[in-house]
Amino acid sequence: MVDHALRCDSRAVAGNKTNMEQAPTQALTDALCKVAQHRDKRAFAQLFEYFAPKIKRFGVKQFGNEALAMELVQETLTSVWRKAHLYHPDRGAATTWVYTVMRNASFDALRKMKSNKEEHISEDIWPLLQEEQMADPDFQDHLQSKQIQDYISKLPLAQQEVVKGVYFQEMSQEQLAEHLSIPVGTVKSRLRLALQKLRAEIGDSND
Repeated sequence: MVDHALRCDSRAVAGNKTNMEQAPTQALTDALCKVAQHRDKRAFAQLFEYFAPKIKRFGVKQFGNEALAMELVQETLTSVWRKAHLYHPDRGAATTWVYTVMRNASFDALRKMKSNKEEHISEDIWPLLQEEQMADPDFQDHLQSKQIQDYISKLPLAQQEVVKGVYFQEMSQEQLAEHLSIPVGTVKSRLRLALQKLRAEIGDSND
């Protein structure tokens, strides 16, 4: 920590100015060092003012969504505040370090979005099942509907296994993968294909 402070201090001797009137690279380095050493809120405000609009533009381009872009701004700059002590001026510019934090946060968000999409892929079939339920007022358990069972029986055996495991046995995709001794990715792909076929089959039947 002492060595880190000395490195930061050595970058801060350019003068007494601490705002963005200095050369931007030096000013940002000084501000980041102050956050690292002293949890300086004014220095952090300078970093926020400089980086927030740039991160937002990157987020909008990356996600195509302003709300997600703003989440990226918040996540990135929160990490900058928490992890500023990990910055070492002799290893690169402050901009490089902050943009690395931003990219990592962006990758994490994209992975989360992909994971959520795959984990909730089962929702794709619910509207179809609900249509079956609405068509029969006395229907008590639409998952056990003979019609749905007939649709599923037309699937390849491997796809039947994953549909029945997820819907009837209420197993998670991870549990099903372990039960069938196959990778989770295989479960996901089989489920996706099965749902596509079921949507097509139920759609054709309702036409």
